[in-house]
Amino acid sequence: MSEHGFHVHGPHDHELEHAAQGHGSSSTNKIAMFTAIIATVGAIFGYMGGATQANAGLYKNNAAIKKTEASNQWNFYQAKSSKQNLSELALELAPAGKKEFYDAEIKRYKAEKSDIKAVAEKLEAESKEWDHQSDEQMHQHHRWAQATTLLQVAIALAAIALLTRKRWLEYAMFGAGAFGLSVGLLAALHL
Repeated sequence: MSEHGFHVHGPHDHELEHAAQGHGSSSTNKIAMFTAIIATVGAIFGYMGGATQANAGLYKNNAAIKKTEASNQWNFYQAKSSKQNLSELALELAPAGKKEFYDAEIKRYKAEKSDIKAVAEKLEAESKEWDHQSDEQMHQHHRWAQATTLLQVAIALAAIALLTRKRWLEYAMFGAGAFGLSVGLLAALHL
């Protein structure tokens, strides 16, 4: 009981308080320090996971915009093809004096279609590149999420190790933490 009434806290908090005051064992001090460091690193990993997920969504949106622009260009290309086909038909049916006009129209539509096709293909390539970047960001997001989860497991094992004083749980805690840090390194390296 404290001066201001009852004060209730969990065993993990109790051990951390004692460790901070120098009353804890060497093992308790190690676990407390480990927990603080891993929690901090886990917060950074969590932030990075959220950032990469947001980037993936943004890149996917950019891919959809480019795909729509490419589709518009292909529709424009089809319209020019239809006009070219009508001019080719008119060339066959027109009197001799009009054939030169329709021949020029056919050449013009062919040239316009070539330019439109180049733009459409460029937009499709840009769309594929945005899709690729989105996929890379999602992969990296999954790595950050895996690393964060492993660090959270390490923190939970630390709490259990403090409560039970089982040495093997400390080893498991350090192992989960090391594995989480390794997966975080993979995420940072884009692997």
